Amino acid sequence: MAEMIAYGVIGSPYLRAALLGFEEKGVSYQVVPLAPPETKAPAHLARHPFGRVPAVQHGDFALYETQAILRYTDAVFTGPSLQPTEPRTTARMNQIVGIVDWYLFRDVGTTIVFNRVVAPAFGMPCDEASVAAGIPKAKICLAELGRLILHGPYVVGDQLTIADLMLAPQLEMLAITPEAKELLAPHPRIIAWLGRMQERPSMRNTSWERLRAAAS
Repeated sequence: MAEMIAYGVIGSPYLRAALLGFEEKGVSYQVVPLAPPETKAPAHLARHPFGRVPAVQHGDFALYETQAILRYTDAVFTGPSLQPTEPRTTARMNQIVGIVDWYLFRDVGTTIVFNRVVAPAFGMPCDEASVAAGIPKAKICLAELGRLILHGPYVVGDQLTIADLMLAPQLEMLAITPEAKELLAPHPRIIAWLGRMQERPSMRNTSWERLRAAAS
């Protein structure tokens, strides 16, 4: 029996971030896939009143918000820690997580990535004006991430953290858009980091293709 049950739309970078946490901690899980309209249906609103994903169930404990899910998973389950203990490293991790939530997803994920990747997958039209509006904001996000990402294998140094797990799904989706060459080329450190993340079993096991195949 799965230790965690995760409800979400396959392809959501936030669902994937939670699953990456489960994978890295060695937690067994089950994904209950939702179609986008189902996130606003009563059954899901009972799990997540804001109609977003993911929402998870651990025994009799229900939880939503990806950051909370990852921190809970790290605290409850054994396995390598996903959070540093040194205060400045912890602060940098939290800063990058904040950038993902407040700027990268809002200004880039809902514009470029949604229209180039998500919309076609669900048969929706692409809004070219939205894509164009997202490019300047994407450049700001990537410039700052490129400045903050350290020279270690992971974004805050030698330890894989929640910041890596939140950021990787977002940037992997951006990397497959036509705009990626222009946006990512000036940031070789980001490209190298993403390549290392893509080699991790957790990333391979939670790919869009693998999750869709498992759900079919």
